[in-house]
Amino acid sequence: MKKLCLVLLVALMVCGSVFAGPSSQSGTAKIGIAVPTADHGWTGGIGWWADYAVEQIKETAGSKIQFRVVHSANATQQVSDVENLASWGMNYLVILPHESAPLTAPVKQLHDRGVKIIVVDRGLTDTNFGYVNLAGDNAGLGRESGKWLAATMKKEGLTNYVAMGGMPVVIDTERMDAFFAEMNKEPSLRNLLGQNRYEFANWSVQDGLRIMEAFLQRYPKIDAVFCQDDDVLTGVYQAIRESGRTDIKVLIGGAGSKVVYKMIIDGDPLVRATTLYHPSMISDGIQYAVDVATGAKSDAFHTASAPVSVVIPSGLVDKSNVNQYYNPESSF
Repeated sequence: MKKLCLVLLVALMVCGSVFAGPSSQSGTAKIGIAVPTADHGWTGGIGWWADYAVEQIKETAGSKIQFRVVHSANATQQVSDVENLASWGMNYLVILPHESAPLTAPVKQLHDRGVKIIVVDRGLTDTNFGYVNLAGDNAGLGRESGKWLAATMKKEGLTNYVAMGGMPVVIDTERMDAFFAEMNKEPSLRNLLGQNRYEFANWSVQDGLRIMEAFLQRYPKIDAVFCQDDDVLTGVYQAIRESGRTDIKVLIGGAGSKVVYKMIIDGDPLVRATTLYHPSMISDGIQYAVDVATGAKSDAFHTASAPVSVVIPSGLVDKSNVNQYYNPESSF
């Protein structure tokens, strides 16, 4: 985790320096952490990295900071879990909302009572009060994927590709728009589904398998597949292997799962790269709260009239740097 956080915290260090100042905290700080339970691989990774980060930080923080992590199966339970954290007496809340809308009012109420808020990944629907919104770079994931795939296909004389997204939500659109913007720069590349068209695979192994099976039946020649998500890639990979097809030459996913990292490490000819939108971002949120509690960062964001946005940049992971990110113990 330490190597990964060094890379992912570059944006935090740059942006955080604006807010750095003396700590106003004294005594023991209590940091509550609220995350969803796993509904797909990435959210499973969020929970794993939250627990892992807390154990790592405890080794150096000692008794100065107390932590409590709650894993919630749905938005209703998360509201209740956050209320329980408030009863415990937390000073800081690090939360990845199960859903933004139903969590916004409870979180705003905690803010009004003095709890300092770090929101990870999914923002809140009210942007008229002060909290830190720490998120991954969705457009960057699509852009880096498109740049790499377009360059690779051109270099290897490949032309035909298909694409899969996640779900019909804003972050998916941001990723896919940026991906196609890069792919469309190269006129030799042909999207078999049509200009900027793709299938929703719901960030799911099973849906990746199902959709790829349909693509294999529909298209006799596919050179490359953009899967957007590494869980989806895992299903796509299975479909290709089971079909016996040899025309597909390259796959690229996203988010950064240990399964795909291991494929890259092992030199799999189909899977040579992925892009970062890693669930360890929750550990960056926890570290941000620790830094505020210990005075390394200021709590001035709390009195701001709008959220402070901190974006963790995406980037390409390939053979040259994959060992910096691979953690075989991670659930994702």
